[in-house]
Amino acid sequence: WLPQVKGGVRKKSGLAHRKSLNDSLEGEVKAFLLDEGQLHTYDDLTKVNPVTPTTVLKCLQARYRAKVFYTHAGCTLVALNPFQPVPDLYSLDVMKEYHCAPQPQESKPHIFIVAEEAYRNVQGQVEPVNQSLVVSGESGAGKTWTSRCLMKYYATVAASSSLMKSQDTVERIEKRVLDSNPIMEAFGNACTLRNSNSSRFGKYIQLQLNRSQLLVGASVQTYLLEKTRVAGQPANERNFHIFYQMMTGGSDEQRSEWKMSHDQRFAWLPNAEKTLEEDCFDETVEAMVHLGINAEKQGHIFRILAGLLQLGNVTFCSAMDESQPCDLEEKSKDFMHRCASLLCVPVEELQTCLRVQTLRAGKQSALFKPCSLADCSVRRDCLAKVIYAQLFEWLVTFINDSICADHSTWCNFIGLLDVYGFECFQVNNLEQLCINYANEKLQQHFVAHYLKAQQEEYVSEGLEWSFVKYQDNQGCLDLIEGIPTGVFSLLNEECLLNRASDAKQFRVRLEKELSDNGSMSWDKFSKQPHFTVAHYAGKVSYQIEGMMEKNKDPVPPELIHLLQKSENPLLHQLFADRDPVGQGTRGLRQVVTVVSKFKNSLENLMKILHSTTPHYTRCIKPNTDCRPLTFKKEEVIMQLEACGIVETIHISRRMVCIVQKKKSVAVSLSDRVYLPPAAVRSWLVRRAVRRWHRAAIVLQRSWRKWRVSRSPAEDLQEAMPTELDPILRARGSVQLSSIQDPVMVRGWPMGLALASAPTITVSMTATGFQKMMSVMACLNEHCFRSGDYKVETNQFKQGVASIRAQPRGSIKLHYQRSPLLYADLHPDHKRDGVTGLNQILLEST
Repeated sequence: WLPQVKGGVRKKSGLAHRKSLNDSLEGEVKAFLLDEGQLHTYDDLTKVNPVTPTTVLKCLQARYRAKVFYTHAGCTLVALNPFQPVPDLYSLDVMKEYHCAPQPQESKPHIFIVAEEAYRNVQGQVEPVNQSLVVSGESGAGKTWTSRCLMKYYATVAASSSLMKSQDTVERIEKRVLDSNPIMEAFGNACTLRNSNSSRFGKYIQLQLNRSQLLVGASVQTYLLEKTRVAGQPANERNFHIFYQMMTGGSDEQRSEWKMSHDQRFAWLPNAEKTLEEDCFDETVEAMVHLGINAEKQGHIFRILAGLLQLGNVTFCSAMDESQPCDLEEKSKDFMHRCASLLCVPVEELQTCLRVQTLRAGKQSALFKPCSLADCSVRRDCLAKVIYAQLFEWLVTFINDSICADHSTWCNFIGLLDVYGFECFQVNNLEQLCINYANEKLQQHFVAHYLKAQQEEYVSEGLEWSFVKYQDNQGCLDLIEGIPTGVFSLLNEECLLNRASDAKQFRVRLEKELSDNGSMSWDKFSKQPHFTVAHYAGKVSYQIEGMMEKNKDPVPPELIHLLQKSENPLLHQLFADRDPVGQGTRGLRQVVTVVSKFKNSLENLMKILHSTTPHYTRCIKPNTDCRPLTFKKEEVIMQLEACGIVETIHISRRMVCIVQKKKSVAVSLSDRVYLPPAAVRSWLVRRAVRRWHRAAIVLQRSWRKWRVSRSPAEDLQEAMPTELDPILRARGSVQLSSIQDPVMVRGWPMGLALASAPTITVSMTATGFQKMMSVMACLNEHCFRSGDYKVETNQFKQGVASIRAQPRGSIKLHYQRSPLLYADLHPDHKRDGVTGLNQILLEST
């Protein structure tokens, strides 16, 4: 009985201790919240004490009421959406203020601080490092607006053509980069229940900088356009902005050309009476002009879009004879003729492709099968989706061709990532699964880069550190992308089977294979087949019906054949090189699913992000109704907990750097120096540089000893090629200019090799002005001190200030003061060349 008594005592003691701690923490929270008038002054949440969800929430609420929308949270900037214009918050003067500030971090929190920190990081590194600005948050939290502000900031502070006053505005690269935004938003954004300007695709924009850190170009990578929206819009939502812009902004002449009367209504344009700020047709057209899309190409684009609207009004009815194709509704015949005229395809062929399926079996003649009423509508929607998707891809390619700089003119980039936010609707399908999967990957990137990696680094540095717990979403990712039994893998496997899709059967398969994963659950009382995933931002139920068909995304070959015959030059170009059947090299039909393409593109994006220095901005949506200056605590706290803001503050607040004369050790709290996520990195770099200097001294000392121990004759004998050894032994020197064929001289060191060759003519090629100056200085310093020789570039005699020359031989130079840690002090002349780090030290021309 005695051990049990002791155990019980210990258990009661532990409970009492925890209760005491909880009471103490609760008291501290109450004491902190008493002074409500000062809560809005906490511009950095690491200053909050104690750090709890309640104290963080109260500070953000107080700042939001005071119309302060940006707050630091350690390595992250928290941005609250005001849902109304804020005058002068993003003006040119504000940009200059943050750009010219000696210490921007000491200024008021702003998105421009994040932008400037990334810009200075590129400048301040010995070897410039690419930067990435990751803007995340729920749909409607303000990600698109934030990305737009960042692009405008860089186009202002890094403008390269602003120095050229005579340059036309249309040709300025920063203007073209900014003009890519309204075009992509017009064709890729739409009004949803949660956001009036919701991005229905993801994009990663690389702003390309030259060696002077000036903006010289940009490139855009896009991910998973929600093309299903063009042919079907959820309740109370709208189609893409561009269609409404045409309706409200097109002139009478244009509407006549588009066969679009003022009183006509379109099935694919719901809520057309709702006017938005984004319905600005003139701004889109102006941006097209600036990017080089002339009036002729614009005409082709708008005729295609108008044709899609007419196609959406086409409806079918069952034929009297089941063996015959479906009939067109009487009112749809005019819409069909208008659609065919705008797409520049024969109307008879268009009707046939929508109502008749072509079957082929090997080399046998084609068979024609009338489509069912449902299949006719599916083929109509499929035609609209494939045209719009190809048109969007063409626009992105055209934009890249217009703004992307030649690779030789830029050396680094700052990337801006703007992807769709986390989504949860009443009905969620494949689109929402892919969107939320992308957000899971970004959350994992944040967890791996900061919450996990930073803590492990502190421990490795010998700092006293107790790990802060955080939500790891690896289990959810394993559920979705796991191989071979993840949702994506099972979905692809189902799509490869040559059988009709069965939602109930697929649900049974999911439950059998993934029942052990705690991130998945099912509602057994639901009538519709579905599965529920516990995401980092909350649970989402996905409808299985239709998911397999969306993943296959089949396009009937006869539709592609029809579009390839179009007399619209742009529409014909979009499909000219497309294989209608999609056959591989062996004649087998290849099935590349939607989730496979999206997963591959997302993995490539993550590789880019991992190779850059990330900067995080968390956009928070204060209320779901998008009402100005309305703060709903329940909704905000869910977002803060989901993205790990409180854990981030804990880690940033406890980060310490202990400085002593010889080494860093854990000391009392009074001896600790609290530094930001940038000061620590700077200290680590300085410490690494000191190590490099010490290593360089060791290398120099060893090199001098080895150089003194060797004679010039030995150096020359080992430096020259093997076939010249007999001549060297006999004469001790050789006049290389008398040899007809060029001879490669491997000198180690170069001065000793050339000292034994009194008459030598050498031509060399060096790229870069600084490198050429270093070569000439090396030769003058080490090889020609006697004054009998001179070094010059052969172009100077002709008066041409060029440093390139056609080489007749080759010289490998060794720079003695190398900062590298390891080097081969005794290179072997018998090898084909110098390998390892010495290869970096030598220049081969």
